Amino acid sequence: MKKFRILIINLHGLLKGSGLEIGRDADNGGQTRYVFELAEYLSRDRHIAHVHLMTRLIDDPQLSDEYSLPIEIVNDKLDIRRIAFAGKKYRLKEDLWDHLDQFVANAHKHLKKYNILPDFIHSHYADAGYASCELASLLKVPFAHTGHSLGIAKKEKLEAMGLSKDEGEKKFKFSKRIAAEDETLKRAKFIVTSTSQELETYEKYSNYSAATFKILAPGTDTEKFIPYYQTYPDQDVPEEELQRKYWVADYIEKFLANPNKPGILSLSRPDRRKNLHTLIEAYGKDKELQSLANLIIFAGIRKDIEKMPESEREVLIEILLLMDKYNLYGKLAIPKKHDVENEVATIYRYCAEKRGVFVNLTLHENFGLTLIEAGSTGLPVVATKNGGPSEIIPKCKNGVLVDPLNYSEINQAIKRILTDEEKWKDYSNQGIINVQKHYSWGNHVKTYVKWVREAVESHEKTVEDSRVKLKGIGKLFASDIDGTLISEEHDHAGLEELITLINSRPADLAIALASGRSINLVLKVIEEFQLPLPDFLVCAVGSQIYYRHNHDFRLDRGWSSYLDKDWNRQEILRRLRSLDWLDLQEDEAQNPHKVSYYIKDETFKSEQFDAVLGKYRSMISVIYSHNLFLDILPRRASKGKALKYICRKWSIPSHDLYTAGDSGNDLDMLVGSGKGIIVSNHAPELRDIPTRKNLFRSTKPAAAGILEGLRHYGIF
Repeated sequence: MKKFRILIINLHGLLKGSGLEIGRDADNGGQTRYVFELAEYLSRDRHIAHVHLMTRLIDDPQLSDEYSLPIEIVNDKLDIRRIAFAGKKYRLKEDLWDHLDQFVANAHKHLKKYNILPDFIHSHYADAGYASCELASLLKVPFAHTGHSLGIAKKEKLEAMGLSKDEGEKKFKFSKRIAAEDETLKRAKFIVTSTSQELETYEKYSNYSAATFKILAPGTDTEKFIPYYQTYPDQDVPEEELQRKYWVADYIEKFLANPNKPGILSLSRPDRRKNLHTLIEAYGKDKELQSLANLIIFAGIRKDIEKMPESEREVLIEILLLMDKYNLYGKLAIPKKHDVENEVATIYRYCAEKRGVFVNLTLHENFGLTLIEAGSTGLPVVATKNGGPSEIIPKCKNGVLVDPLNYSEINQAIKRILTDEEKWKDYSNQGIINVQKHYSWGNHVKTYVKWVREAVESHEKTVEDSRVKLKGIGKLFASDIDGTLISEEHDHAGLEELITLINSRPADLAIALASGRSINLVLKVIEEFQLPLPDFLVCAVGSQIYYRHNHDFRLDRGWSSYLDKDWNRQEILRRLRSLDWLDLQEDEAQNPHKVSYYIKDETFKSEQFDAVLGKYRSMISVIYSHNLFLDILPRRASKGKALKYICRKWSIPSHDLYTAGDSGNDLDMLVGSGKGIIVSNHAPELRDIPTRKNLFRSTKPAAAGILEGLRHYGIF
């Protein structure tokens, strides 16, 4: 049975084999741990050949040197591959969006250099989803995606809290994030969600119905989160574990007047949505609860609150103010640090040994990994009823669900568990048994590998059935559409015969349509005339390239990035506004790398045009066709240049490029290094093109003229 090579992509946060810095900031939380543990447990499975965990290379003096190692070997079947992009210093995820194309290009080079071809890719979070859409297409492999959190939901929450749309866009890049999430829904083989409730959060995306969803809860490391009463089998407790128990007790007990009481434990980042202030207020208002138990809050890692990010600083200051308000000195422990990688399990066991309870009052919890970690150690839980916990608790039977804003409900649930020894034991035992049953990494990996096998086999069959075999192509024929391939004036002469020949073309001949039309209008023509699906589309006069993947067309983002240099669309529009002989064309004709006008009275006044543009004139290409249309593109863009880019990218010799056209916007593709065909019904601007060896003038119009030219060159 085939073993799989899997590439896992997680672009932000900090990943290393010697220990994760969980809690360092908002980018180093549950997602980072989940991704690393998924990679680690997959590498142990006998059906997996190798796992490559790909992330960002960071060379920052404020961080460990380990993050600057291009390749880190974790075990014999798992490595971390760090790709340089977006500079050297550590950046939060919001600052990476403008650099993702650089990651794709460098990741592709890295994989080619080390001769790595994964069978399957799995992306985590929207930024990696964007990258995986591109890499999966380049490598011709399927991919899955896990969102972890979604842009639309976050945007709505923050705007409801008063954040303006402009502020949200500037800080969180919502438009790019949401667009990437939507595209990923359409292109991933499947989307992994933790719960059915999380699945519902995708419903607001336009590609929701196009996606395939699979529900698979994260696993928990049941080898680390062992029951509080369990020692290590056939051996004494390791010395490092004894040391951890001492340190954990010291972190907590130095705050407490009576450390022998049970502990009400909460463990999370200092994030307002984690609702720590409600737990403190509920505890502070209830003297009976204070007499029964201490309150223990681990809220990330801090050195100097004043130097922390504003959102975290506000939460921690509020905790301190509430402690003072309710005089919780000696009753509330708020340790400044802990070893997140190694001591969290010990913290849970410490509280379980004292017959305590774990509390998670997050306003809405996507999943609730802390609940199954606590359950695995035998620590009962009180959890928010909003989100993932409403599915976890009924399965694990290890605690109580509550309204996270109802003080009375929260306190009653905690007190019932603390004061009823039988209930405490029942919740404790059920948690240990059911976490192992429903949430172990072993079960997670077994299900995951089954889905990967199905996806790879399905993909291989699709590729086998597809006519798109770009790796084997050696020739490319590209035709303009209007007036060339189709012409109502000439009753679409020769079109039916040409379609028949293209459908039976040699396997090494690829087809492209190169048009001034937008992709939507090109697709309409393909459908209307039942044209063969081309392998490439060069749209909007060469300002966009699409390549076919099965029956879908995907934008070549590398070409779009290439066109960005020295292109200032808004400034061009502003300067040309003064020319009253130009009329801006409809929105459908425009795109980020094209500005299109109608020319009034068929008179192009070049001197006025050049004077108005000034220095920007040298940064653009101007395409004038049919005495009516004016297209302004980046200097690097045109149909001919786009076709040259395709030939370079797919290793097609330039002398095996064949083109056909009828107007000025076809000129540079007709007279390039390939072989051109000018149909007889061409526009006046092609009348005086000098005759040359690689330029054939057909005696017939439209498709009939194309056929004549292709036969002249010996293609058919």
